[in-house]
Amino acid sequence: MSSSITVSLIFFLLSLSSTSSLPFKRSGYLQNACSVTHYQKLCVQSLAPFSSVAKNSPSKWARAGVSVAISDNKDVLRSLLKMRRSAFGKRDRVALSDCRELLQDSLDNLHKSLAVLRTLRASEFQEQMSDLATWLSTALTDKDTCLDGFEKTSAKSAMVRMIRRRVTTSMYMSSISLALLNKLAADGL
Repeated sequence: MSSSITVSLIFFLLSLSSTSSLPFKRSGYLQNACSVTHYQKLCVQSLAPFSSVAKNSPSKWARAGVSVAISDNKDVLRSLLKMRRSAFGKRDRVALSDCRELLQDSLDNLHKSLAVLRTLRASEFQEQMSDLATWLSTALTDKDTCLDGFEKTSAKSAMVRMIRRRVTTSMYMSSISLALLNKLAADGL
């Protein structure tokens, strides 16, 4: 075999091994980030697109978690706003109205959190972590309170079951973002 073919073959094999380890590294970063959450499978599924950017950065994973929670919260809120109140019974209408308000409050807290995560400073880190924990916990509590409102409503209604399912998933997304924030607080900047 000529030396130029041998060198080309070596470079080709090296390029294969380095590119094949790249998805594993990204997957490893993602698995590590999601290991702190209660909903690891959902975390991995929803945060996978951020792997190449977030890598091994707890602050970037926290931002990604909040970004995904915002997107999910918006989708749920949008679907609740499209629902006609006349399609619900009296208790369900009250629960729907309360849930809309709670999800809007949750969205506001998620947006405040993302704004702070984008401007983290070492000199204010502890105070910022405290504010973030409060806002993300409140976002989570708002969704839980929304679900509580539907406890004594028409459980047989397909619309109510769909609302419960969507809000529960959104609550899981907020839980993931809070877990990623806690990892950031523990690891530091």
